[in-house]
Amino acid sequence: MSRIPLPEADVLDPFLRGMHDGARPGDWATENVARAFAGQPRLLEDYLSFYYPWHTQNGVLPARLKELVRLHIATLNGCNTCAAARLALDTVSESEAFGALGVDESGLSTLSQQERIALNYAERMALDHHNITDEDVKLWRQTFGDEGFLELAMMTGQFIGFGRMLAILQLETVACPI
Repeated sequence: MSRIPLPEADVLDPFLRGMHDGARPGDWATENVARAFAGQPRLLEDYLSFYYPWHTQNGVLPARLKELVRLHIATLNGCNTCAAARLALDTVSESEAFGALGVDESGLSTLSQQERIALNYAERMALDHHNITDEDVKLWRQTFGDEGFLELAMMTGQFIGFGRMLAILQLETVACPI
């Protein structure tokens, strides 16, 4: 049950209504997110206008790397909804997605060193950010360049934050803790 009111779809503004009605059959998470933002439709619209272009086409990091990081964060956040979504189907195979999700480590065998370092960064940022050292940052800056490191940090932060917001509001399918 959502922790925020979910008005009926017929009162949603056009952007949210399109999002709600365009959800895949059975994708109640997308429908509920659209309904939850009824009082702040511009907030979600502006966020998604940042999110999708930066995830798939903008920036210096490849969409594949960002998708692998997004999937890894989905696992760390315990978000089945995010884990089930595939936003870069043409760049990440299903076995690689399962590797990033921690379901089947053999899927990690095709990842580049840079992609492995990105997953390590994402995990450290999500679970152990207070123990990141100057040497860690030096490695990440050398691996991705300053521009790429900032992009990785920004994208990882919003993957973590948006997923956790969905969990707090109970707008996604949470993982069973057992």
